[in-house]
Amino acid sequence: METNTPPSSPAAAAAPPSAPAAPPPRIEQFREDIAGLEVKTPADANERWFLLGGIALMVFGLVVIFGGYWGASGTALVAEQIPYVISGGLLGLGFIVAGGALFVRYSLSRYLRFWLIREIYEQRAQTDRVVESLGNLEVLLQAATRPRQSGQ
Repeated sequence: METNTPPSSPAAAAAPPSAPAAPPPRIEQFREDIAGLEVKTPADANERWFLLGGIALMVFGLVVIFGGYWGASGTALVAEQIPYVISGGLLGLGFIVAGGALFVRYSLSRYLRFWLIREIYEQRAQTDRVVESLGNLEVLLQAATRPRQSGQ
């Protein structure tokens, strides 16, 4: 039986797989400019400690509140319960608020850093598309405004 597939050329079979395209010179220039700034990248270790410190403060606040409740529950007199409420409840609430603020602040900084990098990446891709479109438009305008030869 015959097949209708064309024979493959030996040159096509021997061709090595194509290498990935080199980045445009504009991107290389951007990388060189960024490297020339000598800006240190932020260390995640400090942020991680503040995140863990925020969690620890919130847990410690809950422990202090529970300790205040435990002390206040041992007596029936309101005058003896007030110091436990003040020292246990309000101090524990303060620790929880401070720990929550630390946790939210450093969680948001990590998220916003990721968001900013993503925005820069998308903006760069959009700029590349605009530059390519403008290049195509320039070629079309040059072809349309080219002087015509007489006799045609």
